[in-house]
Amino acid sequence: MRRPWLLPGLCLLLSLSGAVAQKPKATCPHCPPNASCVNGTHCTCNPGYVSGSGKKFFTFPLETCDDINECQPPFSIYCGLNAECHNAEGSFYCRCVPGYELLSGDTEFKNFNENTCRNATSSKTNKGKKELQQIVDQVESFITKWQTEKKQEVASAATSILRDVELNVLKTALKFPGQKVQEVQNSTVAIETRVVTDNCSEEKKTFSLKAQMNSLDIHCNDIVQGNIQGPSAVAFISYSSLGNIINASFFEEVGEKHRVYLNSQVVSAAIGPKRNTSLSKFVTLSFQHVKMNPSNKKAFCVYWKSTEQGGHWSRDGCFLIQVNGSHTICNCSHLSSFAVLMAFTTQEEDPVLTIITYVGLGLSLLCLILAALTFLLCKAIQNTSTSLHLQLSLCLFLAHLLFLTAIDQTEPKVLCAVVAGALHYLYLASFTWMLLEGLHLFLTARNLTVLNYSSTNRLMKWLMFPAGYGVPAAIVAICAASKSHLYGTPDHCWLNLDQGFIWGFLGPVCAIFCVNLVFFLLVLWILKRKLSSLSSEVSTIQNTRMLTLKATLQLFILGCTWCLGILQVGPAARVMAYLFTIINSLQGFFIFLVYCILSQQVRKQYQKWFREIVKLKSESETLTLSSKLGPDSKPSEGGVFPGQVKRKY
Repeated sequence: MRRPWLLPGLCLLLSLSGAVAQKPKATCPHCPPNASCVNGTHCTCNPGYVSGSGKKFFTFPLETCDDINECQPPFSIYCGLNAECHNAEGSFYCRCVPGYELLSGDTEFKNFNENTCRNATSSKTNKGKKELQQIVDQVESFITKWQTEKKQEVASAATSILRDVELNVLKTALKFPGQKVQEVQNSTVAIETRVVTDNCSEEKKTFSLKAQMNSLDIHCNDIVQGNIQGPSAVAFISYSSLGNIINASFFEEVGEKHRVYLNSQVVSAAIGPKRNTSLSKFVTLSFQHVKMNPSNKKAFCVYWKSTEQGGHWSRDGCFLIQVNGSHTICNCSHLSSFAVLMAFTTQEEDPVLTIITYVGLGLSLLCLILAALTFLLCKAIQNTSTSLHLQLSLCLFLAHLLFLTAIDQTEPKVLCAVVAGALHYLYLASFTWMLLEGLHLFLTARNLTVLNYSSTNRLMKWLMFPAGYGVPAAIVAICAASKSHLYGTPDHCWLNLDQGFIWGFLGPVCAIFCVNLVFFLLVLWILKRKLSSLSSEVSTIQNTRMLTLKATLQLFILGCTWCLGILQVGPAARVMAYLFTIINSLQGFFIFLVYCILSQQVRKQYQKWFREIVKLKSESETLTLSSKLGPDSKPSEGGVFPGQVKRKY
């Protein structure tokens, strides 16, 4: 067997043996640097060097070999167009002049025949487009491959390909910073990239990128990322058929009564070189609809969220701005892959619930206005308690009226947001006055033993108006200042569920309900002690029992009915929906019943008003009859006018 690694050693051995066998005729003189010995007798300079004396062979021990500058006369090496010669120690090389580069990507060459210097921008453009084209071709092959795979495998593969495409596109864009804008597309993918190499100026405040009739608007400062050295890039990618794979079945946030479909292309947006960065401003995405003029206008702005199971569509951080027949516009607080989901109702709203809502709220409005008039006009019952009842009735009346007339008026968006903010304030104010009702009831029960209400009245008069109207105003102001765009939804002028914004209403409501429950338990405890200590004070016992009844009914009015809303799940959901609708729509009727009908003083006042109305009506009829008979008419015998029956008492 041959062993190639032995050959160099064998050759060296033979050379040494030959050298020993044949002695040189003369000893080679000591040669200077950059020179070699010839025949053991003379020295000569290596290629690229020349002797100081100009001789080719020399034996003079002090001779030197100097570097030849091939780029100067008499040599003046010609490198070809758009290139120049550069001298090197013992050699030379050619290099393209600034602004040009070799098609091969190399930086140096030796002969003008190797000159392929071309304009650098054109070369980079061609190379950048070539690399981007390779990326879009890979995406096309992926989509064809994964159309028949299992859901979880598809989600994982989609997450991977979306991430890889973003990374590769950004890498390609940053690799050629001289090419500010690059665009490439095929039947499956369209890409546009922008590179920013300097600071943001006023004319470059916002960058707009387009791909397949979709667009992205992003602030320049979010691309530049001030703490990053070197160029930054933004990429916008649109996938024409990826939505057929990661379709609406990957969206899990819509209830059973809705069915959804993807009504846009899937797009991706990314910035580099640092990708995980917070945005100073929302990015605006405009999607062209796949199905024009959808029959409904319920749209969801969603992004592809990576999970351990692969991924799914989510609405976190994305908000609907506008939707029309051809486009949907969204704002997002982060960058990812996005799409628009359109939802349509597969189950019609229950007409019975709709009728109950309108009839119940109509009756409540009537009862609330009657209650408000009672508290205003009935001077016999006017006190701190009736002032609280009056404010509660007015707030609920305005809230119910606005709900009936404007809750579905979603266009224009600004007006819908104003309506949502007004409803937020009025319902919060109603609950705040309910809290003050509970506080007053507790203070009244506590002072019942001494029958001294002066301290309670002073406290409530000082507290009720700043708290009743100021606290809800502060809550709404904070919500509007932080997330005003979440007022109004595609279906209703109410608070959006995104980012937990609904807790700007539910949080205070839950707190008020809990505090009122504590007040109610304290009132029952106080009244129990009071009832056990009473013996012969019948009137006090009756008043105490009425107070207990009011406490029970008030807790029911002040929040227990809203608990039915969270019980609308499972097999009992339909029953709970009916109970919730009936009881809450009749809340105004309950207030009128508890504070007016069940109040003995109010009933007496109603009877008094009724007698006065009957009396006025009788006098009016008598006056009308006498005017018809004329001024000269005299009563008949017995003092009765003709046609008038004499009454016996």
